Amino acid sequence: MNKALNLQFSTSPHLHSQANVSTAMRDVIIALIPVSLVATYFFKLNVPFLIFVCIASAMLTEVIFRKIMRKPLSLHDGSAVLTGLLVALCFSAATPWWLAMVATFIGVGLAKELLGGLGWNRFNPALFGRVSVILLAPWITFLNNEFFHWRVSFPGIDTVTQATPLALLQMGLPLPNMGTFFFGYPGGGIAETSSFALLLGGAYLLYKKHISWHIPVSMLATVFVGVAVLGQNPFFHLISGGLLLGAFFMATDWVTSPITKKGQIVFGVCIGILVVIFRIILAPTEGVAFAILIMNAFVPAIDNATRRLKFGETRTPVPAQQGVPVQKTS
Repeated sequence: MNKALNLQFSTSPHLHSQANVSTAMRDVIIALIPVSLVATYFFKLNVPFLIFVCIASAMLTEVIFRKIMRKPLSLHDGSAVLTGLLVALCFSAATPWWLAMVATFIGVGLAKELLGGLGWNRFNPALFGRVSVILLAPWITFLNNEFFHWRVSFPGIDTVTQATPLALLQMGLPLPNMGTFFFGYPGGGIAETSSFALLLGGAYLLYKKHISWHIPVSMLATVFVGVAVLGQNPFFHLISGGLLLGAFFMATDWVTSPITKKGQIVFGVCIGILVVIFRIILAPTEGVAFAILIMNAFVPAIDNATRRLKFGETRTPVPAQQGVPVQKTS
């Protein structure tokens, strides 16, 4: 009876899973391989080169910031690699490598590490970096003139010069064949080359249970209905631009999306409404990125409004009876 019991104490819920951060990041990277391969087929070595630059920049930026803030290195979790890959996929294959580095530095250094690191960022780091270089366009234009020769271009990049599908749709020009457009079309960003490849990746994440259907379905359904009501082809809107990338890989980010299922549906619907507004009423460029970042700011409010009640708690005050105090929600 002198043996000490080896008891482990922990707070609920007691759910056990073999999944961890590194395996989740690895699965998302695997899910993005199909679209990366399709883009490489169209744009040759320009795609893997830009991906390499962004991933290397993300890892270096994370190391620098964590060293400055005297935090342990966390490259093993794979978040820097995934962020760099997502930043690269948001750009076109003709993007100067130094511009992609700037976007990666802003996304990883400012939107992620300065806010506390993985799990504490309020905004999606990859989208934050992409949108930042758009907002800094006047300075970027000046730098592009100064560093015009700081480019690395491989054969095959000339295919990027055609108009993007959203631009064709906005100008009322003939659209490409739906089948060709769905499986592989070299227009716009790297991730816009194949809707089929993105759907394969999204299906893989659903199968691995890293994401649920609530955000992608509510977001895509809202865009479909909104565009159809406004008189445009909803099918082309679903498979054009960065909508599928945003729906399956950006809006479902575990840190910057709501926790509750109801909150996720609200989140997806609101993003869909903003995407329709950006694409139909405002400029269509990067409407998905702006919509997701705007709704990232409202995630705490959505979580609070859709949170599960505590045991015995009611949303409506219970009338006091015989001296019993009124129970209110916090």
